[in-house]
Amino acid sequence: MTSWIEIPAASPFPANNLPYGIVSKDGGRRHVAVAIGDQVLSLAATANTGLLDDALRDEFGVVDRAIFDAPSLNPFLAKGFDVWHAVRARLLELVADGSYEPALRSALVARSDVAVHLPVEVADYVDFYCFEEHAGNVGRLFRPNQPPLLPNWHRLPVGYHGRAGTIVVSGTDIVRPSGQRLIDGEPEYGPSLRLDIEAEVGFVVGTPSPQGSSVSTVDFERTVFGAVLVNDWSARDIQAFEYVPLGPFLGKSFATSISPWVVPLEALAAARVPAPAQDPVPADYLLPAGNAYDLSLAVDWNGSTVSRPPFAGMYWTAAQQLAHLTVNGASLRTGDLYASGTVSGPRPGGSGCFLELTWGGAEPVTLDDGSERVFLADGDTITITGTAPGADGTTIGFGEVTGTILPARG
Repeated sequence: MTSWIEIPAASPFPANNLPYGIVSKDGGRRHVAVAIGDQVLSLAATANTGLLDDALRDEFGVVDRAIFDAPSLNPFLAKGFDVWHAVRARLLELVADGSYEPALRSALVARSDVAVHLPVEVADYVDFYCFEEHAGNVGRLFRPNQPPLLPNWHRLPVGYHGRAGTIVVSGTDIVRPSGQRLIDGEPEYGPSLRLDIEAEVGFVVGTPSPQGSSVSTVDFERTVFGAVLVNDWSARDIQAFEYVPLGPFLGKSFATSISPWVVPLEALAAARVPAPAQDPVPADYLLPAGNAYDLSLAVDWNGSTVSRPPFAGMYWTAAQQLAHLTVNGASLRTGDLYASGTVSGPRPGGSGCFLELTWGGAEPVTLDDGSERVFLADGDTITITGTAPGADGTTIGFGEVTGTILPARG
C-alpha cells in the first residue's frame, strides 16, 4: 500500500499497519494517534477536520470526536467493532489519497518529537501459560523427577490474575523486587537474585461483556481490539518459594511492561495461520479453536540478540484464552489485558525467558561485549521487538517494549 506520507523502507509502521497509541508533545495534553513511518498522525487533530465524521457517526447520527482527545484508547475501544472497522477503513483511505495531504499535514508530527504513554487504562490483567515448550521446561526445572506438565495443561488454558496497577509503558525503569527466597535451604528476605523476563504477546479487550455471560471463541475478533508486546518481569527465586499451592504472586506482580502501540487485529489478517493440533480434543466451549498468528519476536539483552521466540506455535489460541477466562461468567471490561504466557520454542534459540535460556542458571549467556549473564543484573536493559507478515509483502511491526533494571530500594 502506497501513501503520500514518506515511510522508510525498513519502518515497522507501514501504511497498512496504523497501530494506535497515546502521545503528547512538549508536556501537552495526551491524545490518540496512529504511528505511520517515522511520524504519528494525531487523530484528535484529524477528527477536528471532520474527515472522520462518517466513520464515527452512530445509529442516531451523533458524531463523538472527543474520543480521540482522550488520555487513553478506552473511549474509542468502547465504541465496538463496527466503529473500529470504519475508522480504520477511513484512515487507510486518508493516508493513501494524496488529495488529503493539505488538510492533514498539520496533524503529522515526528515520532521522535512526542512522548508515548500507556495506551489503555487497564481494567483487569490475566496472564496465561500456553506454550508447551515453556511449560514443559519450567516443569522440569521446578519439579524434577515429576511429569513436566500437570494433568490439566492439555485440557484448558492455564492462567492467573495479575496486577493491573503495575502495568507500565515501555521505557519505564524496573526496580528490582524484594521478597522471601531460599538461601541454603532457608527462607530469607532480600532483593531477588534471579530476576528474569517473559517475552509475551498481549491482547487488549475493547467490547465489554456483562457479569454472568461468556464469550465464544467465534466472537474473538469482535471483542478484542488488538495486540501489544509484553514483558512480564519475573523474580524466579521469590516465585519458586511462594507459588505452591496458589501460584504466582509477588514474584510476578511488581511490574509488567507493554509496548506503547496497539496493533489492530485487522492489521494482522495476513499473519493468521492454522493453530497447532490439540490432543485431546478440547471441551466444546473451546471450539472452534480459531487462528494462530505468525509473529516473530526478538529478545535483546544490552543490545545483544539472545533469542527469537516463535509465536505461531502457541498451543491454546488467543480466542480459546478469551473463551476460557469468561466461561465461568466473569465479565469483561474495556481495557482488559490478557497475555499469552512466555513465548518459547526449542532451546536455545527460541527461549522466551532466561530461566530456560540458561537452564536455571547452569548455562551462562555470553553477550556481545564478552560479559556473561544467567539472570538480570542491575543496569541491564531488555528490549523485545515483534513483527508479523502484512499484506502485499509488507512487514507489520509492534515497535518495542523495553526496560532497564534499577537496584532494589531500601
